[in-house]
Amino acid sequence: MITATIFNHAGGAGKTSITRDVGYQFAQAGLRVLLVDLDPQANLSSWLGVRNVSIDATVYDLATTGAPLPEPVEAHGLHVIPSQVDLALAETGMLGVPGSQLFLRQALEQVRDRYDVVLIDSPPSVGQLAILGAVAADRLIVPVPTRQKGLDALPGLQKATALYRRMRPELTVALYVPTLYNDRRSHDREVLDMLRGGLSPLSTPMPERPAVWLDSTMDGSPVGVYAPGSPVHGDVLRLTAEVARVLGLNVTVTA
Repeated sequence: MITATIFNHAGGAGKTSITRDVGYQFAQAGLRVLLVDLDPQANLSSWLGVRNVSIDATVYDLATTGAPLPEPVEAHGLHVIPSQVDLALAETGMLGVPGSQLFLRQALEQVRDRYDVVLIDSPPSVGQLAILGAVAADRLIVPVPTRQKGLDALPGLQKATALYRRMRPELTVALYVPTLYNDRRSHDREVLDMLRGGLSPLSTPMPERPAVWLDSTMDGSPVGVYAPGSPVHGDVLRLTAEVARVLGLNVTVTA
């Protein structure tokens, strides 16, 4: 089992879309996949059609008391530990609890024989829940928008990553993913050139194609379910193949 946390402390970078759609394609390729939603906004959960979640179904008890991983729900061939807004209370509940930042990693060790890959959707913060997800990871996947805000976020990303490495010296960034890319905008092309000059390894950029992304989230379905064979699905398949390669997953990703 390998665990990857999709992390960026800034919002709107594409973390949740990557977690959902890459996870789905991994499952379609035959892997046993667990997704963990650590964001109290619960977008990953709702974008998979998982709603009306009780706090007991989230990682709240795990994060604050070291309880075992809750039993996941199933959605689109995936196992999902969902989230809901009250998970935000874990930020304060973890404070003062010795070793709480290690609880998710320890809980995942107990299910290693059940899954091939775990993808964790980190909240857009550098709080306790973000640390919980980072410390649980073997690798980080970092989406970076090809916007000025993506460049502005890089110093904070580097500081956060350095902090996580103090707790997990072996933790590395497996892949930076340029997101929201529009090659018709000179600004996007310039930012992409800067990212190529400063970040490695860097994936093929994910184009900005908002219609299918937005409609699939409203439908509660991965792109591969909502719009199979579409240009967006092609983008997802390319990214999934790149993520599989950097994580060392021996799978064939096909439409």
